[in-house]
Amino acid sequence: MKKMISAAMALTLLSVMAFAQKNDKAPEKWRERVRAEQVAFITSELDLSEAEAQAFWPVYNEVQKQRREAYRVSVEAFKALSEGGKDTAALLDKYLAAKAKCDALEADALARYKKVLPIEKVARLVVAEEKYRHHQIGKLGNKTGQPQPTTERPGRNPMHQHPVEEPAA
Repeated sequence: MKKMISAAMALTLLSVMAFAQKNDKAPEKWRERVRAEQVAFITSELDLSEAEAQAFWPVYNEVQKQRREAYRVSVEAFKALSEGGKDTAALLDKYLAAKAKCDALEADALARYKKVLPIEKVARLVVAEEKYRHHQIGKLGNKTGQPQPTTERPGRNPMHQHPVEEPAA
């Protein structure tokens, strides 16, 4: 069964990648490639049964669509806030509302995943998405020629090595 699911996922990934290659728009081609990589990464990390995969992927794809839209609104609100304007308070409120919607969407997504997957696999999904995000950031760093962050202790997030200390009161 798992081989059949893996073969179906591979075929789907190849189809998405082939479609993306025919597309002349470079940004969309890049997005489709990244999405295909993300699906492959999550598939390997979660080790879903056939029944789990059939229940999970439609929910995940819908959540991803909602995430993209919420993120787009958040970016637009941030851009408006950073450009300034007559009503800074309203721009700030709009930005904070957009960020709150993103946070609420994440909580809702976890609740939806819990309905179709065991809690252990929901936790693995959260970890897999974060690992994938860090992987993509690392690839971006390599392409810009900047050095990759290193950790002194294995498994420790390099962004948390030097926490900002509160000033003495």
